[in-house]
Amino acid sequence: MQTNPRLNIRQVTWANPVGADLRAAQQAELDARFGTNDHEPGPPPSEADTAVFLVAHDKASGQPVGCGGLRLLDKHTAEIKRLYVLPYTRGSGVASSILAALEAHAHSLGITSITAEAGSVQTDGRQFYENSGFLPVPNFGPYIGVEHSYCYAKAIDSHSAAHTAMA
Repeated sequence: MQTNPRLNIRQVTWANPVGADLRAAQQAELDARFGTNDHEPGPPPSEADTAVFLVAHDKASGQPVGCGGLRLLDKHTAEIKRLYVLPYTRGSGVASSILAALEAHAHSLGITSITAEAGSVQTDGRQFYENSGFLPVPNFGPYIGVEHSYCYAKAIDSHSAAHTAMA
């Protein structure tokens, strides 16, 4: 994967107000899709367990257009959390660019596997992960026994992650 020349993707703290606004927009969209605000099994991600959080900005306008983070599960495994792009930017490569940047960060942290979860109403999310090289795996952690929860994993290819980081 190559970086998107139309984007600036920057690492920010979890508390960054732009990141917080994007996460709030994602949660509002999930609330609308699920019809409830109780759609996250287990503890929500936080500053304490999020190793990396990125915000993507459109270079032309400077507007934030997406975000994503990595929650450390153990020494070699991280989970994609709060990967979100604004609806009007979907299909333009923003999510793929954020994912590539997260993979590069994961590689630099010594992570060898990344995981992800998408619910039954997130057919677009499930398709995105499958098209990005993630394979279905048994539900893990807080998703074990959760109906309509789909989990994925992907090995971090050190060559491609290192190449993406340098691009």
